[in-house]
Amino acid sequence: MQLTGVGVWSSQLRYGDAAEAAEAAAELEELGYTAVWIPDVGGPVFDSVDNLLGATKQVVVATGILNLWMHEPADVAARYAALTGTYGDRFLLGIGVSHAPLIDAGDPGRYRKPLAATRSYLDALDATATPVPADARVLAALGPKMLHLAATRAGGAHPYLVTPEHTATARATLGDGPLLLPEQTVVLTTDRDEARSIGTDWLRSYLQLPNYANNILRSGFTPEDVATVSDRLFDAIIAWGDEDAILRRVAEHRAAGADHVCVQVLDADLQAFPRAQWRRLAAALA
Repeated sequence: MQLTGVGVWSSQLRYGDAAEAAEAAAELEELGYTAVWIPDVGGPVFDSVDNLLGATKQVVVATGILNLWMHEPADVAARYAALTGTYGDRFLLGIGVSHAPLIDAGDPGRYRKPLAATRSYLDALDATATPVPADARVLAALGPKMLHLAATRAGGAHPYLVTPEHTATARATLGDGPLLLPEQTVVLTTDRDEARSIGTDWLRSYLQLPNYANNILRSGFTPEDVATVSDRLFDAIIAWGDEDAILRRVAEHRAAGADHVCVQVLDADLQAFPRAQWRRLAAALA
C-alpha cells in the first residue's frame, strides 16, 4: 500500500454517531484527504471500519490503532479478509500494544513485555488461514526496538503524539521503504490562551501514560516539562494557529521523512465532529 498526502485522525469517526461518521467520511474524501484514521479503546472496531469503507470509494481507512489485547488474531484476520474482499485494498490495519494503565485496569499484570507481545501477535496473525499481508499493516511505534519491528514485520510505523524531530529519528531507524505515518494534533486558533484551554487537559491525559511520557523524555524534554505541560512541550506536540501554521508543521513532518501525516483536530467540544475545521484545512491544503 502506498499512502501519501494528509489524512484525518478522529475519535468521532469511531465513537460518534455512525450515520454522521459515514457522512463526514464521504465529505473528507471529497475534500481531498487521503485517509481516515480511527482509534480503538474497546468495542466493535471492525463495524466502524465497515461503516467508513462503505461510505467512501477511494480513501484509505486505517486503525490508529487496533488494540492487540482486545482482539484475537484469527478474528482480526477473518474480518480483514472479509472487508478487503468487499471493498478492495483500502483497509490499513494499524496495530498497537496500548498502555499498561488501560490494559491492567481490568486484569492486573496482563500488560507485560510489549515488544514480545507485539511480535507474538504478528506471529499469530501470520499463522491464520488468511494472514494479513505484512505490507497492509503498520505498528504503533515510538522507540527504536518497536520501530525496527515495524520495519521488519510490517509495512511501517504510525507514531502518535510526536514531533517532527521524532519523525526524523524514526525515518533513520526505519530506513528507506517502510511507511512512516505520524499523527499530528492541531488546534485552529491564533489565541494562545484559547489553544491552551482546548489542548492542555487533553495532552495531560496522555502524559499520564508511561509510553508517551518516556518517549517525550527521550526526545529531550524534562520531567518538569511533562509535569507542568510547559509551553515548550505544548507547542512541540500540538500545532496551533491559522491554516498556514498547521501546514508548516505538516511540511516539517514531510521534510523529516513522513510519507503521510494524519491530523487530529481538537475543538472546545471534544465530542463533536470538527467538520468546519476539516474544511478549512482542506481548502488550505488545496
